[in-house]
This record gives sequence, C-alpha cells and structure tokens, in this order.
Amino acid sequence: MDLTDLDIADSVLELIGKTPMVRLSHLGADLACPVVIKLETTNPGGSIKDRPAVAMIDAAEKAGLLAPGGTIIEPTSGNTGVGLAIVAAQRGYKCVFVMTDKVSTEKVSLLRAYGAEVVVCSVAVPPEDP
Repeated sequence: MDLTDLDIADSVLELIGKTPMVRLSHLGADLACPVVIKLETTNPGGSIKDRPAVAMIDAAEKAGLLAPGGTIIEPTSGNTGVGLAIVAAQRGYKCVFVMTDKVSTEKVSLLRAYGAEVVVCSVAVPPEDP
C-alpha cells in the first residue's frame, strides 16, 4: 500500500473540527431546508469540547499568557479537560485539572494518560471548608 494516497494528518490537532456531516433526509422530508448534523464525537477527544480547548490555548498564547512549557490549570468535569490535555500534550504544556470525587475513574485515568496531573477533591465537606 502506498501511503501517499492516504490523507494522513501530521498532528492530532489537525483533526479537531474536521468532523463529518450527515444529512438526515427522513427528518427533513417535510421541511423547506435540509437537516444536517455534525458528528462532533469524532473529534480526537470524543466531544465538541476539543474546539474550545484549541481556541482557549490559542488565545492564551496570542495574549502572551501561556509561555512555552507553561502550566494550564482548569477545573473540569471531563470533556473540556480532555480537549485541553490533548492540545497541551501536543504543544508541550503541563496540565493540572481539579475535579470532584463524583467524576468517573475512567475520566481521571484518561486525563492522566495524556500526562495531566489530576487533583480530586471531595464534595463531602462542610460549607465553611475552603
């Protein structure tokens, strides 16, 4: 097989947002316009949250708020963190994510697999606890 005939990305970041679209003909049959959906679950992180992750990091870099080798700190329940972790891993940033103990162990493991540090905080604390 000749690889020159294949569309191969040089970076996983090139794939973010390049999700397929599907026409839902059966739903739009009685409408004046077509109904089309975009399958955002095919982003590398599995959700639409990869897009804002790229945008946030691009904006921070452009504004000079994120220097090479810098650290991204984010409270997350999962998908935004996954997107940030993917971009950070590709661009050489460290990530620290703060999550509650209600988040699945799979999500914590996924973030750690991308090289992120995950701080899990208990939700069973009194209101006056800092």
